[in-house]
Amino acid sequence: MQSDARSTPLPPDTTPPAPRRIPGERNIPGDMAMWIFIMIELAVFGFFFGAYAWSRAKQPEVFLQGQAQLDLTLALINTVLLILGSAAAAWAVSLATRPQAQPAQVRKALMTALAFGAGFLMLKMTDFVVKLNAGYDMATDDYWMFYFSLTFFHYLHVILGMVFIGMVWVRLRSVASCGEEQAYWVETVASYWHMVDLVWLVLFALVYIAH
Repeated sequence: MQSDARSTPLPPDTTPPAPRRIPGERNIPGDMAMWIFIMIELAVFGFFFGAYAWSRAKQPEVFLQGQAQLDLTLALINTVLLILGSAAAAWAVSLATRPQAQPAQVRKALMTALAFGAGFLMLKMTDFVVKLNAGYDMATDDYWMFYFSLTFFHYLHVILGMVFIGMVWVRLRSVASCGEEQAYWVETVASYWHMVDLVWLVLFALVYIAH
């Protein structure tokens, strides 16, 4: 007796596919869940920035004294590193979305973004050590409380962004070519990395420059 193949349903595929792109239609780059996460992160940073501005308005002299102790040159170098990291992430997206994209080229662009991120982390950790050795910490006054909490919170986000990029870099090692799914991964992590860069630009202007 021949069995009816239609009577035995196939197990569902549990791997979420990348959404198919319709030519001419505008699409949000990357995963929607990542964008929701980005919006939440921006809201949290926005709350902290608002608290910083409110506290600064009440204690302008304290904040000016704290800013005078900062190394603006080091902060500018870190700003350039993150901007270059975002440029490398955008380069990776451009490569991944091209027809017949080569994974090796995309990995190279992602590794470049990781290198700039690592440079930022090393310089920022040096800055933390210098400030702590000089006797400044979160208990010094409100300015240093905000300085350490905001910059270290952002520091953790840089690490998380590098973890995301590293995960995609590893996944690209196992594919022979880049298609829609691979471009989807790259766009997702690049979107997060751009958010990290944007937050630093606001933080730099607010904590280092604004008087």
